[in-house]
Amino acid sequence: MIKISVLIANKHATSISLEEEFYTELLAIASAQNLSLNQLITLIDSNRTQPNLSSAVRIYILNYYKQKSAAPK
Repeated sequence: MIKISVLIANKHATSISLEEEFYTELLAIASAQNLSLNQLITLIDSNRTQPNLSSAVRIYILNYYKQKSAAPK
């Protein structure tokens, strides 16, 4: 488990805990979308329906890859 310090909307400092595999994929998604990690976490935070940010991040990653695999090739 990795604890990551993030800054949401350049205002709110917090931390999330993720398994290393999720953290690796989160970094890959941020890079693919040309976003910093803080920008991606801010995006996830602003759209989440889960009360826990770490859970929201995991669900975001899952949905990202589900949508990517369902896209026409």
